[in-house]
Amino acid sequence: MVKYNLDRTFAALADPTRRAILARLSDGHATVGELAEPFDMSLPAVSKHLKVLQQAGLIERRRDGRTQICAVQAAPLQDADAWLAHYRAFWEGNLDSLARFLETDPAKKKDPA
Repeated sequence: MVKYNLDRTFAALADPTRRAILARLSDGHATVGELAEPFDMSLPAVSKHLKVLQQAGLIERRRDGRTQICAVQAAPLQDADAWLAHYRAFWEGNLDSLARFLETDPAKKKDPA
């Protein structure tokens, strides 16, 4: 059973800024300021992205004094991966069938001359 809301997970992942933030957090925790550095946007704008990620359960934010520290949470990504695994298997099976068909197709073996 999926614990996290897949709609929120995929909606959060739909934005390239949020994907970049998650990629950075996959290297380890970071402050909000560190996460904002590579982006040409205001700190409040980055905070809005972080709020979306947090509401989707993709990150955890905690305070250390005046500093907010963010860390990635893998569970929603694992749920999304499990959901995608079904479709991955479906398409890999279909593509394998297509490859076998193309390898044995008599029309392919005819001399084009």
